[in-house]
Amino acid sequence: MGKKYPYAISNWENNWEDVSSFFQFSEEIRKIMYTTNIIEGLNRQYRKVTKTKSVFPSDQSLEKMRYLASENITKKWTQRYRGWDQVLNQLIVLYGERLTQYL
Repeated sequence: MGKKYPYAISNWENNWEDVSSFFQFSEEIRKIMYTTNIIEGLNRQYRKVTKTKSVFPSDQSLEKMRYLASENITKKWTQRYRGWDQVLNQLIVLYGERLTQYL
C-alpha cells in the first residue's frame, strides 16, 4: 500500500494526531463529515448559472448572480439526510448543550 500511495501514507503518518480525531466519531457521523455531494452539487449549480456569461462587468455582478443562485438552490434543499435522527442523537450525546441550543 505504501508503494502505491506513498504521499497519502506519509501524509497520514505526519498528521496522525489530526487524522485520528476523525475516528472518535461513529461511522454514521463520519459519513456525513466526508460526504462532498452537497458541495459538488452546489458548485455544479454555480457553473450552470455562470457558464452562459463569459465575462461579468464587475466582481459585484458575479457576487449578485451567485447570491441569487444560492437562494434558488437552497429552496430545493428539503430532503433530509438518511439516518439523520440517529446521527442527531449521537451528536447530542457528544455535544449536549452546545448543540441543543440550535435545535
